[in-house]
Amino acid sequence: MATTAKKASRTLTGIRRYLENQKAKLEKQLAKLTRDDPYLQEDRTVVNEPGTDAYEYEGHERITMVKNNLNRALTQIKRALKLVGIGKYGRCERCGAKINEKRLKVVPEATLCLECEKKEEKRVKIE
Repeated sequence: MATTAKKASRTLTGIRRYLENQKAKLEKQLAKLTRDDPYLQEDRTVVNEPGTDAYEYEGHERITMVKNNLNRALTQIKRALKLVGIGKYGRCERCGAKINEKRLKVVPEATLCLECEKKEEKRVKIE
């Protein structure tokens, strides 16, 4: 029994390390995108050549969409890290059921079981 607890502890440590690394990568990507956003450049002139403003707007929109996706992923990782910290990692936030180990291996940041995830996806599509 003690070896099972040690194995679980090592697994959890590995998961925590993975999630923390992913969190750091996402934060680094977000910072770079913010620096690259043409709308946030300090040297951006108020009066641009014809067509330049549209190009900057397109770049800004693209960066904004990517940042939104990265922020969603970062939020999910932070939630999973919080659950690791309070000892509830591997349990569905919604129904409390144990999340399938195969799912956690593929998606370590999962905080919902597959059934609750499907319900959430349907709910989001409806809204």
